[in-house]
Amino acid sequence: MTALSSPRPAERLLETVSLLFPLHGIRAVGIDQIIAEAGVAKASLYQAFGSKEALVVAYLERQDATDRAVYRAAVTGVEDPVDRVLLSFDLAIAAARRRSYRGCVFLNAATEFPDSSHPVAEAVEVHRSWVRARWAEALTGRGERVPALVERLQVLYDGGIAGMKAARSTAPVELAREMARELLSSGAREGLQ
Repeated sequence: MTALSSPRPAERLLETVSLLFPLHGIRAVGIDQIIAEAGVAKASLYQAFGSKEALVVAYLERQDATDRAVYRAAVTGVEDPVDRVLLSFDLAIAAARRRSYRGCVFLNAATEFPDSSHPVAEAVEVHRSWVRARWAEALTGRGERVPALVERLQVLYDGGIAGMKAARSTAPVELAREMARELLSSGAREGLQ
């Protein structure tokens, strides 16, 4: 591989933490391990990101951008509002299998960085707000009940994902998906459209 085709240090660092953080946890992985496995100098980390904290935020922003692109591609042509909402559950199921049930990178980060004013927690909230906005957008036309529906969907989604990690199975999020479908169907019957 030539120097021109070799990934830049910043990219190597992001690729490395994308493997290490889900496996071991963000706080458990030290800077020395990151730079050793990325094959970069410590100065490269500080030059590219300034700190481990900023690297973590960049890692989450990268995952957020990936998730948004995957969602945009998957939702293309999906017209039914319920199916648009349930797509998030389907994508979580597929991701869990690829990640060997290590959990949602955003929920994992939220657990490790509980202070809501921390930059990592703020990056997590940006992603979660985007997910809720997609649900609200899909449910437009269900009137003033949309915020309540979105809040309930978030609880089902988070619970399913956390349960999936603990059970090392997609069964909890599949159940959460079915409960979300029932919630949205009952809302339609009650005139919440």
